[in-house]
Amino acid sequence: MPEITVPTKATAAGMDAELFDTFLDQLRRYVRDRLIPAEPEVIEANRVPDEIIGEMRDLGLFGLTTPEVYGGSDLSLTQYIRVIRELGRAAPAFRAIMAIGTGMVTTALKTVGTEAQKQEWLTRLCGGEIASFGLTEPDSGSDAAGLKTRAVRDGGDYVLNGTKRYITNSPLAGIGLIMARTSTENLPGNKHVSAFLVNMNTPGITIGKPDAKMGQRGALIADVILEDVRVPASALLGEEEGAGFAAAMKALDPGRLSVGAGALGLAERALDTGIRYATERKAFGEPIANFQLIQAMLADSKTELYAAECMMWDACARTERGRASLEAAAFKMFATETCGRVTDRVVQIHGGAGYLAEYEAERLFRDARVYRIYEGTTQIQQLVIAKQMLRDFAART
Repeated sequence: MPEITVPTKATAAGMDAELFDTFLDQLRRYVRDRLIPAEPEVIEANRVPDEIIGEMRDLGLFGLTTPEVYGGSDLSLTQYIRVIRELGRAAPAFRAIMAIGTGMVTTALKTVGTEAQKQEWLTRLCGGEIASFGLTEPDSGSDAAGLKTRAVRDGGDYVLNGTKRYITNSPLAGIGLIMARTSTENLPGNKHVSAFLVNMNTPGITIGKPDAKMGQRGALIADVILEDVRVPASALLGEEEGAGFAAAMKALDPGRLSVGAGALGLAERALDTGIRYATERKAFGEPIANFQLIQAMLADSKTELYAAECMMWDACARTERGRASLEAAAFKMFATETCGRVTDRVVQIHGGAGYLAEYEAERLFRDARVYRIYEGTTQIQQLVIAKQMLRDFAART
């Protein structure tokens, strides 16, 4: 395993730039020399090997966004997204195992968590505990008003009941950020929904069988069933009903940037695969890379990836200056749709071979598909963008 030294010198804008660049170069080699060669094992076993999870812990990848005072590296948003892009070149399972914790859960804690909650939960996350984020339910996903899981106050505790669906990392997670109703009414701003920090080994929690998926082997998802799960009142994120959900939603912008960056990394990996095949495969006595229609597919892919990269830099910069929901949604939508188009072209470049599991083009095509669905589907991103456009227009008139 290549040695990686996680940078620890903080600046006002994240980590020292020179140290971070050194770290990123080392991470790039780790992805190339360790994670990508381990993909067959991940695919066969449908899980990330414990040895690699341990390596990722030792490398500090679970504490990238955690403030130094709690043991983390405290990367800036842009630095973190650059890390996710590099990890995105390997199987998506590697990103999934750590990004729920470094993304939504850590962001929510930093936004409204009490000092006691930060001390406990950020330290645990930074130490490498795997996290899950429990929002989606059988009858609700993006519609928070339809959420049915209940949290009822009982003395010094809350009692949780309900079912969460498609919860990433739930079969392995030690920590769950669980969304539950604390009011039977639908309150403005979704204040009827609160967030709870839950130990996933708490009595009453049952994890369903991991779902079989189209792609992304090793990135485990499963139902989380909560039956009279009793947690202390201190588990309420922010110790104010309704506040935790709002904080979790503020994590959506960085979360969408993370998914877009992961998709960008995967698409860049796929394009490299397509170029390699096109230069090696011969037809009519010459490499198919010499054929103009193949070159057109390669050029279209590179152009879209360049546009996505430019959007990533701009959306990150805008988000760091303040909330930029439109730009984050636009980048997530464009990058994930681009990933789908690029992986499709790479299959086409391979011809019949692209349809065979023997070639990685087939797997990358399947892995890419869900990026257009989670962290808000493309259609949800369209709504986010359009609503912000209409609000901006109304403010100008």
